Amino acid sequence: MIVEQQTIRQAASGSGIGLHTGCQATITFKPAEVGTGVRFVRIDLKDSPEVPADIDHVVGLERGTTLQKGEARVHTVEHVLAAVAGLQIDNLIIELDNIEPPVFDGSARPFVDILLQGGIVSQAQPKNFFEIDTHVSYSEKDRGVDIVVVPSDQFRITYMVDYKNPALGTQYTSLVSLEEEFVEEFAPARTFCFLSEVEQLKERGIIKGGGLDSAIVICDRDLDEAELTRLKSVFALTGNVFLGSNGILNDRPLRFYNEPVRHKAVDLIGDLFLIGAPIKGHILAARSGHAANVALAKKLRSIFQKKQIKQKYAGKAIGGDYVLDINAIQKIMPHRYPFLLIDRILDIVPNESVTALKNVTINEPFFQGHFPGHPIMPGVLIVEAMAQAGGFLLLNTVENADSKVAYFMGIDGVRFRKPVLPGDQLRFELKMVSFRRSTCKMTGLAYVGEQLVCEAEMMAAVVDR
Repeated sequence: MIVEQQTIRQAASGSGIGLHTGCQATITFKPAEVGTGVRFVRIDLKDSPEVPADIDHVVGLERGTTLQKGEARVHTVEHVLAAVAGLQIDNLIIELDNIEPPVFDGSARPFVDILLQGGIVSQAQPKNFFEIDTHVSYSEKDRGVDIVVVPSDQFRITYMVDYKNPALGTQYTSLVSLEEEFVEEFAPARTFCFLSEVEQLKERGIIKGGGLDSAIVICDRDLDEAELTRLKSVFALTGNVFLGSNGILNDRPLRFYNEPVRHKAVDLIGDLFLIGAPIKGHILAARSGHAANVALAKKLRSIFQKKQIKQKYAGKAIGGDYVLDINAIQKIMPHRYPFLLIDRILDIVPNESVTALKNVTINEPFFQGHFPGHPIMPGVLIVEAMAQAGGFLLLNTVENADSKVAYFMGIDGVRFRKPVLPGDQLRFELKMVSFRRSTCKMTGLAYVGEQLVCEAEMMAAVVDR
């Protein structure tokens, strides 16, 4: 069954105070065309700059996920994006008149309600799902963080936390259907923190807009009257502050018996939205936070981008332990015989690295003269083949790659370690060091088997053909 992309019918807005910055802000959701994706727009800044909601623009993860492009920054986007993801919206413009969305009650539900006021509509274009077809994992052993993603025919989450605190302890939750469970069973779950963190966070200026109406404060230590009085000042409360019988400051009732772990699942949904495509897979997470969520999202986005490259250039799934064959390479690279010097792309991590293969045979035309009776691959052609692999990586970082070409501007630090002979198989490993304004720096290594035969540093620019 074809599932179509979605946006909203009309604009809808809400206003409030930002959790960490304490700013007064209005958020406005607006419809967007097919293929737009989700973009934040800072209408308070000159020329209303956009910040795409994707993993490449994550710049901060302290107590929330922060995005930035150029001078435009947006703090604490995870609850907004969780609402968008939970309602399975694909294309949306999110206007903000300040640096951070309102925190409202500390959950994703107010954003869900605003979006539902706008009305969700289908668009005449199928969704591009990211179907997980192999196990993917991320862990931080020192912090006990473990996340595993396994194949599934739909998006599912199983989540567990185990804090050493009797008010929270070990909690577990499972989401098996966004359509049936997200709005009522997960979106209302509020953010939480431990009492021992509150004063430290306030002193660091991280929760300027936080209060007992926007978070659950879990008491993880005993309090005397002096501390209670101080907390009253911290939260700017006119009423009493007291240690609740349920282990929560001021005895605030929970919306669910396991509300904290449900909120952790909501945060995970929001952070995984940054991949750029809805997932068909089952995520099993233990003790994860924003940093681990985003690290997993980066890993998954790399796999997704590799799949996209395969689908775009190979036309269909190909077997073997490589990404693209020579036919697909020729769809991207402008080079042709006798100067196309890479035969396969073994692996690619867009914007980061590429591994390419060159089969060196006695039929290479240059062996006729280099040298008769003692054939050796010219060093300049080894460097050229390395540069072509780098060019492939570079062209996959820009839009409309079919109309672009990579010009190499400089090559430094070239070293040849061993002759390359007929019958050898060259493996090139290129890593992108920097990429600014269509100019890229890369480091390259060439191997025959495990033997390093050549290394170089290169600079290139992307230009129109």
